[in-house]
Amino acid sequence: MTWQLTVPAPCEWINSNHRTHRMEVAKRTRLWRDATYAAALDQAVFYVPVRITATVHKTRNGVWDAGNLYPTAKAIVDGLVDAGVLRDDSNRYVIGPDMRAGDKRDTACVVIRIEAIA
Repeated sequence: MTWQLTVPAPCEWINSNHRTHRMEVAKRTRLWRDATYAAALDQAVFYVPVRITATVHKTRNGVWDAGNLYPTAKAIVDGLVDAGVLRDDSNRYVIGPDMRAGDKRDTACVVIRIEAIA
């Protein structure tokens, strides 16, 4: 079973290369987590281990490193657990998220692809 969810950006990215104040990081983490929760309610539930791919779509072209946005993807995965889509996000149940750079879009978003592997 494979499932896909698009999470529109509720705020700025959480970037591991930026020296953002911890309170601002906490605020952004909550916003990403809540946006994912709202988007994922009443969706498929995975009771088996999964592989997650996170494709980041920005509103600009240019050179950037998708791996630096891993903290954003982590907040999204936590939102999937909150919504009940994933049983847990431990290594026992989740491989990833693998970060990918997407295309330029009018609205920034992250597309999450979940694939059952068991």
